[in-house]
Amino acid sequence: MRPGASLVTAGVCAILLLTGCTADEPPSSRPHATGPAIGTTSPGPSPSVTTSSLSPEATTPSCRVPARLRGRDVERLPVTDKVVALTFDAGANADGVPAIRRTLRDKLVRATFFLTGNFVKAFPVKSARIGHQYLVGNHSLTHRDLTTVSDRAVRRQVREAERLILTNTGQDPRRFFRFPFGARTAHTIELVNGLCYVPFRWTVDTLGWKGTSGGMTVRKVLDRVLAGVSPGGIVLMHVGSNPVDHTTLDADALPAVIEQLRARGYGFVPLSRAMSPAP
Repeated sequence: MRPGASLVTAGVCAILLLTGCTADEPPSSRPHATGPAIGTTSPGPSPSVTTSSLSPEATTPSCRVPARLRGRDVERLPVTDKVVALTFDAGANADGVPAIRRTLRDKLVRATFFLTGNFVKAFPVKSARIGHQYLVGNHSLTHRDLTTVSDRAVRRQVREAERLILTNTGQDPRRFFRFPFGARTAHTIELVNGLCYVPFRWTVDTLGWKGTSGGMTVRKVLDRVLAGVSPGGIVLMHVGSNPVDHTTLDADALPAVIEQLRARGYGFVPLSRAMSPAP
């Protein structure tokens, strides 16, 4: 996923608590779409959700959608304390996964990973390890711009990725969704709300996916996080390497990001914190 193109408002569907594409995602160089800002590592058991089926052809799952989250693409957690959510999109390759998992484990940091269905199929072992330790969300099946396809295709992209993630990790990813490229409209938000998902955007994008070939460095990644973070902030990072220069800047910068944020008094939470009542 990369920041870029056009978009509308944002949306969200959610129920219950649940305890990341990289320049590794699509071969396309298209960036994320932009829009207005609208510890120990155990995700816990998957919450029970009533649904008729997890197949792409299934009818819409039954779920309660909190009114405060409907129609939004969440860019900040509804908190006032000094916590941030580190999120990692997983799409085209998994080059940075070992280093990222090692850093999170050694520093006892909780995080959230958004997996595409294709990523799960290509890297089943790494995906399973992520899902056994961290909260996972749905990043669509093939990382296609969902604003350019039919409603039926949107539902298939979401449901098929959901099935693969659940089968591979044992975690039901519902409630947590990130639009490919960040591209969304009011209508696509409504569609994923109806599938029991809350879309999550970000407060700051590290731009580590651009790699050194795109003018980024580990220091620039760190500086972007420190300049853009605030209580409840959501940080967008990626698990893969840049397809041109093969750098993994987000993975390389992660230790310093955690250390510097802690030095400023921040703690780390998974996105499930957004499901708690707003203060």
